[in-house]
Amino acid sequence: MEILEKKDTRSGFGAGLLEAGRRNPKVVAFCADLTGSLKMGDFAKEFPERFFQTGIAEANMTNMAAGMALSGFVPFTGTFAAFATGRVYDQIRQSVAYSNTNVKIAASHAGITLGEDGATHQILEDIGLMKMLPNMTVIVPCDYNQTMNATIAAAEYEGPVYLRFGRPKVPNFTRADEKFVIGKAQLLQEGSDVTIFACGHLVYKAMEAIPYLLEKGIHPEVINIHTIKPLDVEAVLKSVAKTRRVVTAEEHQRNGGLGDSIAQVLALHDPVPMEMVAVNDVFGQSGTPDELMKAYHLDTPDIVSAVLNVINR
Repeated sequence: MEILEKKDTRSGFGAGLLEAGRRNPKVVAFCADLTGSLKMGDFAKEFPERFFQTGIAEANMTNMAAGMALSGFVPFTGTFAAFATGRVYDQIRQSVAYSNTNVKIAASHAGITLGEDGATHQILEDIGLMKMLPNMTVIVPCDYNQTMNATIAAAEYEGPVYLRFGRPKVPNFTRADEKFVIGKAQLLQEGSDVTIFACGHLVYKAMEAIPYLLEKGIHPEVINIHTIKPLDVEAVLKSVAKTRRVVTAEEHQRNGGLGDSIAQVLALHDPVPMEMVAVNDVFGQSGTPDELMKAYHLDTPDIVSAVLNVINR
């Protein structure tokens, strides 16, 4: 595959937030003492009257954002995914989801690719926590450009949104001018033998697996499920009707993530053989992102192995 520029998805969020702020004067932003990490500095510099530094008070930040939403603003909250969800789940459930307020929860440093900060910060349960909440939309973009466009789309969408992205630099391979459509899966590679559904950092890993599979005579279809909820059920069933085999790939616990969502659709409509590439019911640990992706079997060879397993079933 061609060598692509690598950019971190959190910077895509920063660029998208700035553009959303320029398009809509009602867009405001809150940050829990992580302005640099969330790349919210440009927004704060250009719109100081619309940026609020709350300090390490995530629960208060969430409730403040809900109040701003009820006053007609479009608030984004920004912090690490571990703090954006687990630490403030009660406030999200009551003040955002139950109240159906127009709050956008921007969660950076998700998954094990947070790296050396270790298990306490490497949340792997957040997709499950968020997708179980009524009214909540869950978005997991795959690269810088898509995160930027997803942020702009989230600002234009009416209702609660959970936007999940990461820390490391990853290949930036989607088009900058490609409009992000919430709830619409993205077909990246047509194939006939197996469908690989992936989200976040695992999307490019799935693309990397293609030449290895083609060498073995296997033609994979790769679909980017950037919106976990609402899930594009039509796209899932259309692909599965053709390939009859499924692999899911995600930087998240096997329980509660993308794989669970796909499995539910298949169980209800069209059961076929399926394998999951995900973290298998364990916590993370300290290490470099590359080391951890290999250690937790989330790398390109692991997707290839999962495809071979499902083909042989």
